[in-house]
Amino acid sequence: MRRRFILVCVLCVGASLTFTAIAQERASSAVSSSAAVPAPAIGTSAATISNEKPARETTSADTAEERTMRLEGEKRFRTNCGRCHQAPHKFPPRVMAAAIRHMRVRATITDEDMRLILRYMTR
Repeated sequence: MRRRFILVCVLCVGASLTFTAIAQERASSAVSSSAAVPAPAIGTSAATISNEKPARETTSADTAEERTMRLEGEKRFRTNCGRCHQAPHKFPPRVMAAAIRHMRVRATITDEDMRLILRYMTR
């Protein structure tokens, strides 16, 4: 009886987190699609208009550091979470942050572990 109650509670929390994430994504996509895009001025290039950085500006040091942090997050996931959970599914960062904060209390995960695991699970 108690196991069923716990299972139902876990399923309800998971469903509510999923529905909340879906609603937030729909709201953010509706806002972003309704935003007006200004027309480019005559004589300006696409690189000037775009807010994105060109690919050549990213350094290999940034990608190496990102890769190192992701591997460290994976290692900490396997150490702390892998005992009970399988490989992570892709969820929005906000949903994943809520789940990790909840599990932090249960599994006594440090702030550093939580940050690295969150980075691993959302990238």
